[in-house]
Amino acid sequence: MKQFVAVLFGLGLLGNALLFVPQALAVWRKKSDEGISLITFGGFSVLQVIGIVHGLFQQDPSLTLGMAASLLTCGSVTLLTLLYCVRRMRSAARSDS
Repeated sequence: MKQFVAVLFGLGLLGNALLFVPQALAVWRKKSDEGISLITFGGFSVLQVIGIVHGLFQQDPSLTLGMAASLLTCGSVTLLTLLYCVRRMRSAARSDS
């Protein structure tokens, strides 16, 4: 039973990582940070880093790999949002001058 729950947990973490993919694709295709909360996705990314560290300390490969996969996908949203936010702010600053 313990092994079964561990497999379900790993699959759940993989599903969690996959949930960020549509958002990353949408931000990348639109080339805009419109409607994306940098605080939210940045916070998720920080929590995932903490989860990775915890998984390493607990020697839990399911947790470590699952959180790393989530960080990869959520971190993509975070970085793209940051990139497009900076571009938008620079463009606004240039048009104001």
